[in-house]
Amino acid sequence: MSVEPLNTIPLQQFLNLVKSADASRQKEIRMDITQARTLALTLGSVMARLEGDLERFVQEQINKIQDEQVITVSLGGSSDWN
Repeated sequence: MSVEPLNTIPLQQFLNLVKSADASRQKEIRMDITQARTLALTLGSVMARLEGDLERFVQEQINKIQDEQVITVSLGGSSDWN
């Protein structure tokens, strides 16, 4: 299954904006609605991908547990263990 790479440029731009604002001791940052929408859509895509990856990982772990071989050991009926 081919996984399409995520466009994380809006996240990087936001992080750079915050870093710059922090370095110049600004009290707030501003972005226009286009930037905010793009950031929101990117965050949604990243979160959806992470959720899918987590579900796939959990299912793989469940399948591994179910595929493990069960070994049963039976001891003889003797009571002379001393």
